[in-house]
Amino acid sequence: MTVERAILLTVGGLIIVSVLLAVSVNINWLWLTGVLGAHLVQASFTGMCPVVMMFKRLGLPSKPGFT
Repeated sequence: MTVERAILLTVGGLIIVSVLLAVSVNINWLWLTGVLGAHLVQASFTGMCPVVMMFKRLGLPSKPGFT
């Protein structure tokens, strides 16, 4: 698994979990979905993402682009 795929898996999983929690527990869980979306937009402009740094420290290889 590469850093890029790990990010997609992590963010996608968190979005699904937050939506399920919003439906079953409390609508305020949608704030997590909004924060994740805002962070993705911010990371696309700045290139800075703490989760990417964490995955790189864990030793995941980086492979730019999608194939």
